Amino acid sequence: MSSMDKIVSLCKRRGFLFQSSEIYGGLNGFWDYGPLGVELKRNVKEAWWQDMVSRHNELLQPKGAPSTYEMVGLDCTIIMHPQVWKCSGHYDLFHDYMVDCRESKKRYRYDQVRGRWVEAKGKKVFITALVEAEQEDATLQQRALKFFNLRGKDADSLIWDGPATSLADIKEFENVLAPDAKELGTLTTPREFNLMFKTIVGALGSDDDAAFLRPETAQGIFVNFKNVLDSSRVAIPFGICQVGKSFRNEITPRNFTFRSREFEQMELEFFCHPETSRAWYEYWRNRRFDWYLKHGLAAVRLRLREHAAEEIAHYSCGTADIEYAFPFLPTGDYGELEGIAHRADFDLRSHMEGKLVKNAEGQLVVEQGPDGKPKHRGSGRDMSYRNEVSNERFIPHVIEPSAGADRATLAFLCEAFKEDQAPDENGNMQTRTVLQLHPRFAPFKAAVFPLVKKDGMPEVAMELYGALKQKFPVFYDEKGAVGRRYRRQDEVGTPYCITVDGQSVSDKTVTIRDRDSLEQVRLKIDDVVAEISRRIES
Repeated sequence: MSSMDKIVSLCKRRGFLFQSSEIYGGLNGFWDYGPLGVELKRNVKEAWWQDMVSRHNELLQPKGAPSTYEMVGLDCTIIMHPQVWKCSGHYDLFHDYMVDCRESKKRYRYDQVRGRWVEAKGKKVFITALVEAEQEDATLQQRALKFFNLRGKDADSLIWDGPATSLADIKEFENVLAPDAKELGTLTTPREFNLMFKTIVGALGSDDDAAFLRPETAQGIFVNFKNVLDSSRVAIPFGICQVGKSFRNEITPRNFTFRSREFEQMELEFFCHPETSRAWYEYWRNRRFDWYLKHGLAAVRLRLREHAAEEIAHYSCGTADIEYAFPFLPTGDYGELEGIAHRADFDLRSHMEGKLVKNAEGQLVVEQGPDGKPKHRGSGRDMSYRNEVSNERFIPHVIEPSAGADRATLAFLCEAFKEDQAPDENGNMQTRTVLQLHPRFAPFKAAVFPLVKKDGMPEVAMELYGALKQKFPVFYDEKGAVGRRYRRQDEVGTPYCITVDGQSVSDKTVTIRDRDSLEQVRLKIDDVVAEISRRIES
């Protein structure tokens, strides 16, 4: 079983994640967080919010920041005025390319289908498959053998040409074997597919009532820029943060929760003076990368990648992705965790003037329709900012760190999953499954065990449990051998286990066991709450 299979199994078995509507066969691209998963994801979001907003000190200049700055929050609606998406460009441009298989009647996202060229019996074909990275080579070989009507012992007769690559790198499809097909050349020409979910607002249900579920949270921040500016007395530079649901009608959702149709974003729109925007872009790019390192992602599996010129959106002055080597990806490949984009003044100008495009000179101008008028009209509202000291007026530039809460949660789960050797209650070494989550993210911060269910130990343990419960989530367990109780808590990532034994009743001390080091120390009961708090915050 691959490491990813083990992680998925653990997530269901211990109540982190479930397939949505599973009793009816499930709904692809949608996931439910169980009792432990909802705590883990909430902790990730709360850590982000605390670091960005609630614990931000606007009077002090953080390390590496060009100056001091302010941070505030918003919570905007999922459904917004349709004109928002027309001016933002999503209505016209927010799409992926898809291909259909005429034989299997299945649909695939063009760039997610991977395969390899292989030759046998004088014929060369491109064999494809939709599988996890660890299964890719074996699956492609099995499909090639079946296509050429060969047996396993004939595998050496297959002549492979180059490594696996995306279908997007293939120009002609007549020699392509689609993932679920038996015949060649069954794929259609790639075509655009708009990713926004369409819905109806109101009772009439006409085309005039059409609206969309938001594909990102950012636009709610942009259209409220002036409201925040006028009501909060913030001054540039400042940021507006939002955590919330977004929806994208992905063609082929896959890789567990990595690519879903309903997901949660943690986004910051940071407004600054155009002359300082490059410095702010570098600051946020570096700060966000350090956040993942600080919370446990290994540097060897994390990278900060600047986009090449051809990748950058027409409105952007620079974009970098924070990427993680997820175990379901091919060796050497990375998946995006967070994008940090220098969006210049594109968004505020678009909502003020209308949808912007680049002209022949590379300048952003309002896109014109066939009648010579703006194709999508802006609000006409003034989105500029006036410096009350210098009286300078300008449209702020925007730096956007946009993170996926679900992808971050998945990355922390993948990084935390370990199998090691640890002694059981009899001192024998056994394989231990453990989630080495950062204490800040762990669903339970501690577990309290009475050694046995008698001699006053449960009463002491329950009292300690109640005191800890006032500060953070704690688990109480008095069933089974203490070694098995340790294993159960290791498997869900609980960083500290506290055992109440016979000595605890007489001298008011307990044993605290560390999940990662397995070190056990004796501590006074009155000091336990403060000690666990200190360890979690350190």
